[in-house]
Amino acid sequence: MILRHKTPALVYVKGMQTFLDTVEKDRIVARLHKVSPESRARWGKMSAHQMICHLNDSFLAASGDRRPSPSGGFLQRTVIKFVALRVPMAWPKGVPTRPEMDQFDGGTKPGEFQKDLDDLLKTIDRFCRADRDFVWAPHPIFATMTDWEWMRWGFLHSDHHLRQFGA
Repeated sequence: MILRHKTPALVYVKGMQTFLDTVEKDRIVARLHKVSPESRARWGKMSAHQMICHLNDSFLAASGDRRPSPSGGFLQRTVIKFVALRVPMAWPKGVPTRPEMDQFDGGTKPGEFQKDLDDLLKTIDRFCRADRDFVWAPHPIFATMTDWEWMRWGFLHSDHHLRQFGA
């Protein structure tokens, strides 16, 4: 079933969770509040605190406030993007991130946990606002994305890392 958001150009498929649905956004925020510095990863090398910083860096890249290096080509911008955003499956574990979003490389280093979490929550609120004060930057792998694709990506990326930490 095709539904329309209040913005006529936004079309999405029912059942695909996105940040366009405030209930889904609120669920992600509630799960973020369950993460603590002591939360242990089920996979990967990041700590819970590094994950909070990684998510914030990634949302800041969407708004153009961070500049990740581009990667990938036609296949990533088309087929991989389609599969990642539209096929109902969990994202795979262990996919490398861009160096600027990698907390072991050029990503933001963790400071004080609560401040970093508060910064992420503010960034997510800004990302989800209908009256954005920014223009979407190209995704480093998927390139140009629509509002719906960014809102889907935001949900999926957050969900992926929250599952990583059992939240």
